[in-house]
Amino acid sequence: MNDASRAISAFLEAQAAERNAAQNTRLGYGRDLVDFTDWLSGKSIELEDVDREKIEAYLVHCEAQGFSRATRARRLSSIRQFFRFAYEERWRQDNPALQVQGPGRSKRLPKTLTESDVEALLAGARSAARSKADRLRDTCLMELLYATGMRVSELVELPLSAAKGDPRMLMVRGKGGKERMVPLSTPARAAVGAWLGHIANLPEYENEEPRFLFPSRGASGHLTRHRVYGIIKTIALAAGLDPARVTPHVLRHAFATHLLANGADLRAIQTLLGHADIATTEIYTHVLEARLKDLVLTHHPLAQAEE
Repeated sequence: MNDASRAISAFLEAQAAERNAAQNTRLGYGRDLVDFTDWLSGKSIELEDVDREKIEAYLVHCEAQGFSRATRARRLSSIRQFFRFAYEERWRQDNPALQVQGPGRSKRLPKTLTESDVEALLAGARSAARSKADRLRDTCLMELLYATGMRVSELVELPLSAAKGDPRMLMVRGKGGKERMVPLSTPARAAVGAWLGHIANLPEYENEEPRFLFPSRGASGHLTRHRVYGIIKTIALAAGLDPARVTPHVLRHAFATHLLANGADLRAIQTLLGHADIATTEIYTHVLEARLKDLVLTHHPLAQAEE
């Protein structure tokens, strides 16, 4: 292991221990920093010799590689965090990334689904799979995603104990280990109850119930995010929707957009989604504005009079 690898490992361990960073966050930091240090190595530049100009040169390299603005902004964020750690540990006397101007993020509106799209997906979940067990699981999975706006990582790691006893609220552990309460709709509660009833009758859990609501024989003990993506693509096909349009995160966007369209308070949506900053939640007001504008341009008689 070279010096750069040891420095990255120490940084990632600190992120886990001191900042309670999620595994996916740490993996993202690791990938970004490995790419950066590989680029430095190719230029025969040591970590201690990195300055602002060299970081800016790396970002130019990333742009030349065709990376999106969002990817370049994320890589700069990873580099800033790493050098802040190096400064705090007194490996360096400064943070050379602090004054680097990032490319910013493109203000792209999140993709979402109509309410009729979601109804078709929920109907598809009840019929797409061949076995009754899979249909119960898929219905529970889809109802929870839409009823709560959970991230897919939060869903697969949801403990079975959190869903027992026909709860009206679920305790969800989000990014950074922060917990929040999300209410369950009547259809979601019914789907959870049916799925729990099935699990209770499985021979393998006769003596000891599974740890997670969506158990698996894999190393993690629960369904993987990749498996959930596959399930949702199959359901989308059964519902007559383009599978490319439907992901767990699109369902999260649909949850927020539909709440806002039906009069929910933005602060309440922020709490339900687990956003640390309301500015993140405000993107959904732009989605709604775009829809209203399209509605007017499509259906208002004066808008069509010029044709």
